[in-house]
Amino acid sequence: MTLRSYIWGIRSVTLLSFVVFVSVIYFVDPDSSGLAGKLLFYVSLFFVFSGVFNLFLLALRRRSFINEETTFTSISLSFRQGFLLSCFAVGLLILQSFRMLIWWDGLLLLAGIFMVEIYFASKGD
Repeated sequence: MTLRSYIWGIRSVTLLSFVVFVSVIYFVDPDSSGLAGKLLFYVSLFFVFSGVFNLFLLALRRRSFINEETTFTSISLSFRQGFLLSCFAVGLLILQSFRMLIWWDGLLLLAGIFMVEIYFASKGD
């Protein structure tokens, strides 16, 4: 798989996730659907955030590295960090929906995500 095909695949999945997210917002009533509607909302938002963060981090790495081979090796790093950033963003939104988001709770969530990233970085990919 080339880098170009990977980027187009991620773009397609992100666009499809965005369409699902918009349709969940448009068609699902959060009051009558209960837990299933909220779960659908957060899962679709997670996939949108994951794709956007993955593409953003990959674009940053493509601009900072000169050759395509080193960018291709950083795909797993961009994917992992995009996944963790979307976990952080959706986690903040879930805390806010329960009216539990206070600045130190956000920092604790950030510290937890940071510890997971340090664990995977120490393993050496």
